[in-house]
Amino acid sequence: MSNPVVHFEIPVTDLDRAIAFYEGVFGYQLSRQNVDGYDMAFFPRADGAAGASGALAKGDVYRPSHDGPVIYFDVPDIDAVLERATARGSKMLYPKKDIGAGGFVAEIEDSEGNRIALSQVKP
Repeated sequence: MSNPVVHFEIPVTDLDRAIAFYEGVFGYQLSRQNVDGYDMAFFPRADGAAGASGALAKGDVYRPSHDGPVIYFDVPDIDAVLERATARGSKMLYPKKDIGAGGFVAEIEDSEGNRIALSQVKP
């Protein structure tokens, strides 16, 4: 069985600001494209690898929010990511928590007002 989620889109109001936030916090290189009239910036994708990829998306149907689905980003060092996020003005919504064998999780607000989560597997 494969993972059921293959793509996600994170709503943004200022795509340049959101790109700067996600690239600065996570170290990703996003690629900007226009898809069906919507400005988007795509996260890296490794074909054939486990997990999903997605995009930042700006347009009339995209509204940043704390409500709705929460997307978890897998990170190698949750403390470093939290430090970079708060240095960029991110609010801590759920502080780092040890969840036992599952590792560590935390939730922050991105530059656009979305609730996003971080997950780190224990070393």
